[in-house]
Amino acid sequence: PTPVQIRTLEKTARTAARAAYAPYSKFPVGAAVLMGNGRIYSGCNVENASFGLCNCAERTALFTAAAAGQRSLRCIVVYTPTRTATMPCGACRQVINEFGPETRVISICDGAQRIETTLPSLLPGAFGPADLA
Repeated sequence: PTPVQIRTLEKTARTAARAAYAPYSKFPVGAAVLMGNGRIYSGCNVENASFGLCNCAERTALFTAAAAGQRSLRCIVVYTPTRTATMPCGACRQVINEFGPETRVISICDGAQRIETTLPSLLPGAFGPADLA
Protein backbone atom coordinates (compact mmCIF):
# COMPACT_ATOMS: atom_id res chain seq x y z
CA PRO A 1 0.00 0.00 0.00
CA THR A 2 1.06 3.57 -0.65
CA PRO A 3 1.61 6.08 2.18
CA VAL A 4 -1.64 7.82 1.17
CA GLN A 5 -3.55 4.53 1.36
CA ILE A 6 -2.07 3.81 4.79
CA ARG A 7 -3.09 7.24 6.09
CA THR A 8 -6.59 6.66 4.73
CA LEU A 9 -6.75 3.23 6.36
CA GLU A 10 -5.66 4.72 9.69
CA LYS A 11 -8.27 7.49 9.55
CA THR A 12 -10.96 5.00 8.52
CA ALA A 13 -10.09 2.62 11.38
CA ARG A 14 -10.20 5.46 13.92
CA THR A 15 -13.59 6.56 12.61
CA ALA A 16 -14.93 3.00 12.67
CA ALA A 17 -14.11 2.62 16.36
CA ARG A 18 -16.62 5.37 17.14
CA ALA A 19 -19.40 3.06 15.91
CA ALA A 20 -18.33 0.13 18.10
CA TYR A 21 -20.95 -1.56 20.21
CA ALA A 22 -18.91 -2.45 23.29
CA PRO A 23 -21.16 -2.10 26.36
CA TYR A 24 -19.52 -5.02 28.19
CA SER A 25 -15.79 -4.65 27.55
CA LYS A 26 -15.79 -0.86 27.11
CA PHE A 27 -13.03 -1.57 24.56
CA PRO A 28 -14.04 -0.03 21.21
CA VAL A 29 -11.98 -1.20 18.26
CA GLY A 30 -11.97 -0.05 14.65
CA ALA A 31 -10.44 -1.73 11.63
CA ALA A 32 -9.97 -0.90 7.98
CA VAL A 33 -8.94 -3.27 5.21
CA LEU A 34 -7.41 -2.53 1.84
CA MET A 35 -8.54 -5.06 -0.72
CA GLY A 36 -6.89 -6.11 -3.96
CA ASN A 37 -9.05 -3.78 -6.05
CA GLY A 38 -7.92 -0.76 -4.00
CA ARG A 39 -11.21 -0.36 -2.10
CA ILE A 40 -11.23 0.17 1.64
CA TYR A 41 -13.82 -1.36 3.98
CA SER A 42 -14.21 -0.67 7.67
CA GLY A 43 -15.59 -2.44 10.68
CA CYS A 44 -15.99 -2.14 14.43
CA ASN A 45 -16.38 -4.64 17.21
CA VAL A 46 -19.94 -5.68 18.04
CA GLU A 47 -20.54 -7.31 21.41
CA ASN A 48 -23.44 -9.45 22.57
CA ALA A 49 -24.73 -10.44 26.02
CA SER A 50 -23.94 -14.01 24.95
CA PHE A 51 -20.21 -13.31 24.83
CA GLY A 52 -19.40 -16.08 22.37
CA LEU A 53 -21.45 -14.24 19.75
CA CYS A 54 -19.30 -11.09 19.77
CA ASN A 55 -17.49 -10.09 16.59
CA CYS A 56 -14.16 -8.29 16.39
CA ALA A 57 -13.61 -5.18 14.27
CA GLU A 58 -11.15 -6.98 12.00
CA ARG A 59 -13.63 -9.69 11.13
CA THR A 60 -16.46 -7.18 10.69
CA ALA A 61 -14.35 -5.27 8.15
CA LEU A 62 -13.29 -8.44 6.31
CA PHE A 63 -16.79 -9.89 6.25
CA THR A 64 -18.11 -6.60 4.86
CA ALA A 65 -15.50 -6.74 2.09
CA ALA A 66 -16.31 -10.40 1.40
CA ALA A 67 -20.03 -9.58 1.22
CA ALA A 68 -19.13 -7.01 -1.46
CA GLY A 69 -17.40 -9.74 -3.45
CA GLN A 70 -13.83 -8.93 -2.46
CA ARG A 71 -11.49 -11.84 -1.78
CA SER A 72 -7.94 -10.44 -1.86
CA LEU A 73 -6.71 -8.65 1.28
CA ARG A 74 -3.58 -6.50 1.04
CA CYS A 75 -3.42 -4.57 4.32
CA ILE A 76 -5.33 -4.21 7.57
CA VAL A 77 -5.12 -1.41 10.12
CA VAL A 78 -6.44 -1.94 13.64
CA TYR A 79 -7.07 1.02 15.96
CA THR A 80 -7.65 0.94 19.70
CA PRO A 81 -8.13 4.04 21.86
CA THR A 82 -5.36 2.94 24.20
CA ARG A 83 -1.82 4.05 25.07
CA THR A 84 -0.30 0.96 23.45
CA ALA A 85 -1.16 -0.78 20.19
CA THR A 86 -3.15 -4.01 20.23
CA MET A 87 -2.68 -6.84 17.75
CA PRO A 88 -5.50 -8.92 16.21
CA CYS A 89 -6.69 -11.91 18.24
CA GLY A 90 -6.09 -15.47 17.07
CA ALA A 91 -9.51 -15.84 15.44
CA CYS A 92 -8.98 -12.64 13.47
CA ARG A 93 -5.52 -13.78 12.41
CA GLN A 94 -7.06 -16.94 10.99
CA VAL A 95 -9.70 -14.97 9.06
CA ILE A 96 -7.04 -12.56 7.77
CA ASN A 97 -5.13 -15.61 6.52
CA GLU A 98 -8.17 -16.78 4.57
CA PHE A 99 -8.21 -13.62 2.45
CA GLY A 100 -4.57 -12.50 2.54
CA PRO A 101 -1.89 -14.88 3.79
CA GLU A 102 0.81 -12.26 3.10
CA THR A 103 -1.19 -9.31 4.49
CA ARG A 104 0.54 -6.32 6.04
CA VAL A 105 -0.84 -5.75 9.56
CA ILE A 106 -0.63 -2.32 11.21
CA SER A 107 -1.84 -1.60 14.74
CA ILE A 108 -2.24 1.98 15.94
CA CYS A 109 -3.48 3.63 19.11
CA ASP A 110 -3.74 6.99 20.86
CA GLY A 111 -0.19 6.67 22.16
CA ALA A 112 3.05 6.85 20.20
CA GLN A 113 3.36 3.08 19.76
CA ARG A 114 2.76 1.64 16.32
CA ILE A 115 3.23 -1.97 15.28
CA GLU A 116 3.81 -2.89 11.64
CA THR A 117 4.26 -6.52 10.73
CA THR A 118 2.98 -9.20 8.37
CA LEU A 119 0.52 -12.00 8.93
CA PRO A 120 3.17 -14.74 8.42
CA SER A 121 5.07 -13.36 11.42
CA LEU A 122 1.86 -13.33 13.52
CA LEU A 123 0.55 -16.71 12.38
CA PRO A 124 3.45 -18.89 11.25
CA GLY A 125 2.52 -22.19 9.64
CA ALA A 126 -1.11 -21.09 9.33
CA PHE A 127 -3.83 -23.52 8.32
CA GLY A 128 -5.53 -22.28 5.17
CA PRO A 129 -7.41 -23.14 2.00
CA ALA A 130 -4.41 -24.94 0.48
CA ASP A 131 -4.48 -27.44 3.37
CA LEU A 132 -7.92 -28.60 2.24
CA ALA A 133 -6.76 -29.46 -1.29
